[in-house]
Amino acid sequence: MRPDVSAARGPAWVLVAGGFHQRGGMDKANAALADLLSERGCRVELVAHHFDPEYADERRFVPHAVPRPAGSFLLGELLLERRGRAVAAAASARPGGARVVVNGGNCLWDDVNWVHSVHHAWPAFDAGAPLWFRAKNRGVKAWARRRERAAITAARVVVVNSERTRRDVVEHLGVDPARTRLVYLGADPDWGAPSPDERAAARAWIGAAPGQPVVAFVGALSHDRNKGLDTLWRAWTALSTAGGGWDALLVVAGGGSGVAGWQAAADAAGLRDRVRFLGFTPRVRELLAAADLLVSPARYEAYGLNVQEAVCRGVPAIVSATAGIAERYPAELSPMVLADPEDARELAVRLLAWRERAAEWRRRFEPFAGQLRAYGWRDMAADFVDAVSPDVGGAAERGERAAAGAAR
Repeated sequence: MRPDVSAARGPAWVLVAGGFHQRGGMDKANAALADLLSERGCRVELVAHHFDPEYADERRFVPHAVPRPAGSFLLGELLLERRGRAVAAAASARPGGARVVVNGGNCLWDDVNWVHSVHHAWPAFDAGAPLWFRAKNRGVKAWARRRERAAITAARVVVVNSERTRRDVVEHLGVDPARTRLVYLGADPDWGAPSPDERAAARAWIGAAPGQPVVAFVGALSHDRNKGLDTLWRAWTALSTAGGGWDALLVVAGGGSGVAGWQAAADAAGLRDRVRFLGFTPRVRELLAAADLLVSPARYEAYGLNVQEAVCRGVPAIVSATAGIAERYPAELSPMVLADPEDARELAVRLLAWRERAAEWRRRFEPFAGQLRAYGWRDMAADFVDAVSPDVGGAAERGERAAAGAAR
C-alpha cells in the first residue's frame, strides 16, 4: 500500500514535466521517478500538462495541471514554467525545503535538470519542407535553445540519458562535466519476446503474408525529417526495384504532418503493397511482436527508446551511430550500427546482410535484450535519486541493485 501524501514524512520533491504517463519516453521516465519517490514516503508535487489517472491521485501526489491554451505548445510551455517556478518556490520555502527536478528548458530553476535532448546539438532537418514550416521550425528551435541554455547552465546537477548527451551539454553549453550524472533510461521487464500466439495475432493485424519478413519504423512523421524515414525509404525503393527478390514488408508507425506525403510517395513508386502506414498508434508493443527488424536511421537521437523497446521484445535493430543507445551496443552487434544516417546505400547493404541471416541476428541480440530488460524503470528512478540526492532512503535497495548489477 502506498503512503497517503497528506501523511508523507520524507523529503519534498517537485517534478516539472510535460506529462506523467506511459505514452512517451521522457514522460514515462518522469512517471517512474514520481512512483519511486511516493513509495519512499516523500511529498511529491507534479507540475505538468497531462496526467494518467494514477498521477492525478491526490492521496499519492500533489498534482498541478497546466493548460495549453488553444492547443498552443508555446503558450503551454510558458504557463508550465510559470506554474513550475511558483510551486518550486513555495515548496522550497517550507521547513526542510524541497528538491526540484526540471527537464531541459521547460523551467528555469537552479537545482536538478534532467536532460533528455539537447536542442543546441539538434539541427533542423527540414530541407524541402513548406516555407511556412521551415520558418516556424527555426523560430521554435531558436526559442527552445535560449530557454535550454538558461535552464541547464543554471542547474547545480545535470542528469543525462547517455554519454552522447553528456558530451552535448559539455561541448555546446559549457556545463562542467563534474556537474553531470549519467542515468540510462529503464525498460519494461514485461516487454519480452512475444509468444507464438501473440506474434501470429500481431502479424495478422498488420496484414503480413505468411513467412514475410516485417521491418518496422517507429517515429514521428513531421515535415522535419530528423527520424530518417527518407534515408530508409531511399534504401527500400532501391532494394524493391533492383530485382533481387527483396520481399520484406515495411510498417511505419508515427503520426504528423508528413504522413500524407509519404503515402503519396509510396503510391508514386508503385510500392503501396510493400508498406503499411499506421499513423499514430498506441499499439507499438503489438507492432514489435510482429516485427523481425527495427530500423532507426535518426540524424539526432539523444537516446533511442524505440530501439531499446524493440530489442527488449527480441527484435534486432539497426540504429544510427550517433544515437545514445548505440553506445550500449556490444561489439558483436556493431554491424547493426549505421555509420552515416544520410547514406541510403550503406543502409541497404546492412538490410541485405540482416536478411541473409535474420534468424541468426535474432539470436545474437538475445543477451543484449536480457541486459536491457534487467534494468527496469524502478532501477532507473532509484539510480536517479542516488545520483542527485544519495541520502533519500533506499540503502537496502541500493545494495540489492549493486548485487544485481554485478550479476549482470
